[in-house]
Amino acid sequence: MNPCTGELKYLLAQNKNVGSILEADSIGNAKQLIVSKQIDLIFLDIQLGDENGFELADQIKKISKRPQIIFATAYDQYALDAFNANALDYILKPFEQSRVDEAIEKGASTNIEGSDDANKSHNNPRISITSEDKTRVINKQDIITVYVENGDLIVVTKRDQFRTKQALVHFQNLLDPHQFLQVHRSFLINLNEVKATEPSFNHTYELTMTDDNKVPVSRSFVNAMKRALGM
Repeated sequence: MNPCTGELKYLLAQNKNVGSILEADSIGNAKQLIVSKQIDLIFLDIQLGDENGFELADQIKKISKRPQIIFATAYDQYALDAFNANALDYILKPFEQSRVDEAIEKGASTNIEGSDDANKSHNNPRISITSEDKTRVINKQDIITVYVENGDLIVVTKRDQFRTKQALVHFQNLLDPHQFLQVHRSFLINLNEVKATEPSFNHTYELTMTDDNKVPVSRSFVNAMKRALGM
């Protein structure tokens, strides 16, 4: 889309993992390319003339072989909306080579993890988190909750809390779906760390975790939550 011109297009071309660069000047044309071509990664702006990048992101959810989305924009106030739309990353203008390369690397690793062999990755008892320029390795069993806050991913464990730029959907793909459940568009929980549940307003629920923090359960996730907890 629009950001894939000029400076960003040049920076993308410098990355050895980029095979080809395609451009689209409208949501309709972009969707046609996604359906007809093997697109792995999209750099998508938010303001697209009379159109909005979130419209395309919503349409992509309905495509079976959908590409990863990285929002590339001058608008920092939409970061939370982007991650709630399952965006892989969110980069701001002016673009820098290192930041573009980091986003591409996330896309490459996520595509690998999405393969048949990599689906076994959730069996790995450990997970790495890059936070404050350090990569820390933690035991997945120690995770209590994972949630999005101001565009960052917050990982709460039994002993610590980490803030990272990883996307929620990327992180969720590395966790065992029998133990970790999404209960809200911005929250994942460790089912083994749920201490209590109670109904909330408008047919929603609230969970109390073992660290006594509260987690909201939105209406669309209530039935899955009840099944997972044997309710």
